[in-house]
Amino acid sequence: MDVPLVIRQRLQELGLDQTDLAAAIQVTDSYISQLLSRKKVPPAPARTDLYDKMGAFLKFPAGELARLAEIQRQEELKKRVAEPPAPLFKECRELLLRKCGDPNGQVELRRIFAKEPCGELERLVMQKLLELVQGVARKESQNEKWLRALAQQCGRSYKPMRAAVLEFLETDVFHVSIKNCVLFLDLIVDSWRMDLKTFAMEVIPNPAFASGGPKRFEFVEPHVAGWEPGLVEFLLGETYKTNEITDEEMAFLRSLRFNERRPAALYYYRELQNLRDPLHFT
Repeated sequence: MDVPLVIRQRLQELGLDQTDLAAAIQVTDSYISQLLSRKKVPPAPARTDLYDKMGAFLKFPAGELARLAEIQRQEELKKRVAEPPAPLFKECRELLLRKCGDPNGQVELRRIFAKEPCGELERLVMQKLLELVQGVARKESQNEKWLRALAQQCGRSYKPMRAAVLEFLETDVFHVSIKNCVLFLDLIVDSWRMDLKTFAMEVIPNPAFASGGPKRFEFVEPHVAGWEPGLVEFLLGETYKTNEITDEEMAFLRSLRFNERRPAALYYYRELQNLRDPLHFT
């Protein structure tokens, strides 16, 4: 599946160009150019603010572009699970540690991150921070006052700032860049801390750019033992779409046992896909 190719072909059929499409969905020409040249992955299927406008302009059936994007993203995810995730950029890791509000925890986290440069704990923290910050950005993406305040803080103008927000909403823990990490996480997150025994995590947003008080993530109940950190990350991550896991599948995932090395979330994704593969039952 190739969503950019589908869009380019439809533009050609309708006698339109990428500038027309950019104007119709209210994004920059650069955004559409990068999308059609595959420098940018297609927006997440949940981005109905983009797909509804794009689909109507290109005269696709309602929901068709989002459906095709979902197929493409799943195909790309299957390719990624075969490869170990790359370590976060040094600048991103330093930002995580700098934002940690617990000095003692910061020392321990630095030790863990250094020992496992692409370990599940580092990515678990980044994933939860991304989810919170993207939630704020998604809520405020149509708020001109908020966008202009953010732009002023960054020394940018309004339109490039809006384009940057749209791009940031498409990133995930596998595609974190120095640009969107430093720009959005640094401004919107004031601090965070984690209990390394229970993995309970508290994030304090910057009140200048995010309403509401501290946000708390409970990964496992403190009195429940036997939960692998990688399984916890898998169950909580939107990337893996675990909301449809059956009781039997959950029992299978929890029954997996390991000796020394702890598996990452991608391991559980692979095991679940193998379990669901019809060939597995023939």
